[in-house]
Amino acid sequence: MNALETKEKLEEIVLILAEDDPDDVLLTKEALEECGIFNPLKVVSDGEELLKLLREDTTVSQVNLKRSLVLLDLNMPRKDGREALREIKTDPTLKAIPVIVLTTSQQAEDISNSYQLGVNSYITKPVSFEGLVSTMQTISSYWLQTVKLPL
Repeated sequence: MNALETKEKLEEIVLILAEDDPDDVLLTKEALEECGIFNPLKVVSDGEELLKLLREDTTVSQVNLKRSLVLLDLNMPRKDGREALREIKTDPTLKAIPVIVLTTSQQAEDISNSYQLGVNSYITKPVSFEGLVSTMQTISSYWLQTVKLPL
């Protein structure tokens, strides 16, 4: 790998899906593929795995995980999304990483608390595959093509 390829790989936005339901993981992967989104994707099944991944030494994998977009389910085992979000947004080395809550919860309390903790967006999971594809297209258009993230 030459220096330019390394630089491009380090600057590419990594999608991190924190989701414990294998069916939702599969559907999300298929929706991303359907949208033509081929950014690197890392999948974790709970908040503990998410925080471990974000804090790992990224020079080993040559992927800059600080240049990530986290898709976070709230209801996961061990450490749920609420706890993980709180830790991410209070950690000076992680707090700039954008986090999108992508969950089935439509509870006003979950929405309000997520924004109080610093979530960047809150999206209720669509019930259909077509809806999920549309949501992934919207996320891609905004977060992967429009906004500028820190290097």
